[in-house]
Amino acid sequence: MEKLFLSGNEAIARGIWEAGVHVATAYPGTPSTEILEAVRFYKEIYCEWSSNEKVAVEVAQGASMAGARSFAAMKHVGVNVAMDPLSTFSYTGVNGGFVFVSADEPGMHSSQNEQDNRYLAKFMLIPLIEPADSAEAKAMAIMGFDISEMFCTPVMLRTTTRVSHSKGIVEAGERKEHDVKGFEHDWTKWVVIPANARKRRTVILNRLKQLEEYSNECPLNYIDPGSGSDAKIGIIASSIAYAYAKDVFPDASYLKLGFTNPLPFKLIAEFAKTVDQLIVLEELEPFMQEQLLAAGFKVLGKEIFPREGEILPEILLDSLKKAAKSSLIAIPADHPIHKAEAEVIKPTDFDLPRPPTLCPGCPHRASYYSLRKYKPIVTGDIGCYTLGVLPPLSMMDTCICMGASVTNAVGAFKGLHGTDKVEPVVATIGDSTFIHSGITGLVDAVYNQANLTVIIMDNGTTAMTGGQQHPAMGKSIRNEPAPKLILEDLCRSVGVRRVTVVDPYDFEALDKVIAEEIKADEPSVIITRRECVLDRLRFGPKVVPYIVDQDKCVGCKKCIGLGCPAIVTVDVTVNGKKKVKSKIVEFLCTGCSLCAQICPVSAISIKEESK
Repeated sequence: MEKLFLSGNEAIARGIWEAGVHVATAYPGTPSTEILEAVRFYKEIYCEWSSNEKVAVEVAQGASMAGARSFAAMKHVGVNVAMDPLSTFSYTGVNGGFVFVSADEPGMHSSQNEQDNRYLAKFMLIPLIEPADSAEAKAMAIMGFDISEMFCTPVMLRTTTRVSHSKGIVEAGERKEHDVKGFEHDWTKWVVIPANARKRRTVILNRLKQLEEYSNECPLNYIDPGSGSDAKIGIIASSIAYAYAKDVFPDASYLKLGFTNPLPFKLIAEFAKTVDQLIVLEELEPFMQEQLLAAGFKVLGKEIFPREGEILPEILLDSLKKAAKSSLIAIPADHPIHKAEAEVIKPTDFDLPRPPTLCPGCPHRASYYSLRKYKPIVTGDIGCYTLGVLPPLSMMDTCICMGASVTNAVGAFKGLHGTDKVEPVVATIGDSTFIHSGITGLVDAVYNQANLTVIIMDNGTTAMTGGQQHPAMGKSIRNEPAPKLILEDLCRSVGVRRVTVVDPYDFEALDKVIAEEIKADEPSVIITRRECVLDRLRFGPKVVPYIVDQDKCVGCKKCIGLGCPAIVTVDVTVNGKKKVKSKIVEFLCTGCSLCAQICPVSAISIKEESK
């Protein structure tokens, strides 16, 4: 077989292609984004960037109802958005196999929480499978569809950041076609009125018993016996935690679990008989440990390992050493593990961490700079523009979840209305996020007459996750022409009478619009429209940078207040005295001109004009 070097996300894409999937959907979100970006190259699969995760699941669910194998991908918080159809999909079951990815993120590298979605699989009474590397990611993606059709159930394939983004060797197979069965006309199954749902509840509880029996025989769960004295220490692990543990403590005995809901209690009991100590290693919550304790197993877990962040090899090693020292687990004092050192990658002089910031020339910067003058309440949202919260812009007061900026703004206005604490309220939201879940908030604002201003920061892409397509771009996931959603027409259609489109690179015009709209006595929308600066750099004309005339610069630092990484301060000697002035790092400058527009002494100009 051909061998491929794939990330976990790419391996899942390969797996669903080999599994004969016909429909794949997603909303981009780190660490899941690359799955559908890889799927788009498999022409046998219809794929789409859906408006949000709920839509993605419902489209894939419809395909399953029609008898096609279908798939949906999202990050862990995206599952929250999709829970409404998912929790009922458990009741109806499937026709064509259905698997969805929950890409969890221990460590919160790019997320607002690190929730453990294994509990959601348990809550929904559906099977949960967890790969530990790229090879397993591909294999489990395929097997997930077999399990789905065998037990007539949706299946959660849970990954984590390290599994999603780490690369490994994967054996490539051929696509195995699965004919579309056709729609299953059975209203007692698909129409979940209470009379039907009560019967379906009995069905899924019986299915859960069958799944537990299957988990004990499933090839995804197996005992990996240890050697020597370490063999008497038994570690139950799944996902990337298993790989870390094998690196740190290779000679212990392992129960490797790939099928983790329902847990294989019979297999666990067999494993427990072969060891003297039973330890559960799992990132985040004690999902398995709680169930094992409830079932009467004497097991350690979160007494040893942290309940937050990733359990990286160095953390795992340190945790085992401490547990041994405190006699929680029996590891002899002369054991090599006490002298072992986990390899820790440290930043070099060329890889120093820096605070995140908006890119040089980012079109979002001007809006926050203008808002600083008026100091309204600014309810923010999820996207690149969330970085407006950081100094020196410091103009965001809230950020909860996708779309919440608009509805939070409605609530803030209503909560303050009629009191002596009234302030202007502004919601900032990106174009993709507005489509995802901001539209309904705007409808609510109009219907309930909330006097707020919504700034839709339209940069023409889903920039935060790498520039994916969305309905307002006029392009599909495969960059084919598609109907284009006109945001200003949409806003007017839901009843907003004050809608203004402005170029954020024209600071005077932008500032004037913001000043007017925050005083309006009705809901208003400002659409700041300018392409993402990364797209402009890739596809636009050659950039001509701006420079600072040191003779004119008075060191007022107004341009520094923009927080642009291309603008720095330098010490300049004037008449024998040192003075701090501004300087533009030319190779970072993208030529947006904002600094030149706000300079009070016209000390900044485009490089060619300064000659």
